[in-house]
Amino acid sequence: MERKKILFITTSHSDFGSSGMKTGVWLEEVATPYYIFKEAGFKVEIASILGSKIPIDPISETKEWQTADTIKFKNDRVAMEQLQKSLKLDELDVNQYLQVYLPGGHGPMWDFIGNELLTKILYEFYRRGKVIGAICHGVAALVDLQNSKGRALVKGKNLTAFSDDEENAVNAQEIVPFLLETRLRELGALYSKGDNFSSHVVIDNHLVTGQNPASSKATAEAMIAFDKKRNLMT
Repeated sequence: MERKKILFITTSHSDFGSSGMKTGVWLEEVATPYYIFKEAGFKVEIASILGSKIPIDPISETKEWQTADTIKFKNDRVAMEQLQKSLKLDELDVNQYLQVYLPGGHGPMWDFIGNELLTKILYEFYRRGKVIGAICHGVAALVDLQNSKGRALVKGKNLTAFSDDEENAVNAQEIVPFLLETRLRELGALYSKGDNFSSHVVIDNHLVTGQNPASSKATAEAMIAFDKKRNLMT
C-alpha cells in the first residue's frame, strides 16, 4: 500500500520588510513536525510559493532557538535537500495528500497573502474535509480563504496564530504589513491565545492551528490525532 502523504507549504519570501534583515521559514516549525509525521508513517513532501530553495529565517538557526529536531534536520541530507528543491505550487495535486501543513516564520506575511493559487489549493483541501494545519505566521494563508458563499472562511472559526503581543515582543509590529491576530479578529475569527511563546493549539473540525514555534509538536500531534479518530490513519 502506498504511504499516506502530507504536504508542507512554506514561504519563499526572505526580505523582512524594509528592515534590512532577512526572514524566511522558521526552522523549528518545519523540523519538529517533519519528524513527528515521518514517525507516524507519513511521507512528507515540501512545496513553497516559488519552488526550489526555501529561505530559512536566520534567527531560527541561532543557538538560542536550536532544538534537537532543528539540529537533526540540518544534518539530515534528505530533509535539507527537500528545502533546496521544494515543489512549486502548480505541480501539486491535492488528491495525492491526506493533509496539508503551513509553517510560519515572518515570510508568509508577504507571500501567503494575495496568492490565488495557494488559496485555491487550500480551499480544495478544506472542501474535501482534509486536515489543514497552520502555525504561527503560517496561519496568514487562511486570511484570503472564502467559503462557497464568498464569506471569509475563518469567520466563526476557533483558531490561533502568532499574537499581537508576541509581535510587539519581537519588535516586529512596525515591520510586518499587518498584525495577524488583529486581521483574523476583523474577519470574524474566534481567536484565542496562550502566554507569549508558550504552546497553544486550537482545533476546529479539520482546521488545526498553533500559536508559535513552541506549538510545533502539539500542532502536528493534533493533526495526526484528528485523522486517527476518523480512521484515516491506517
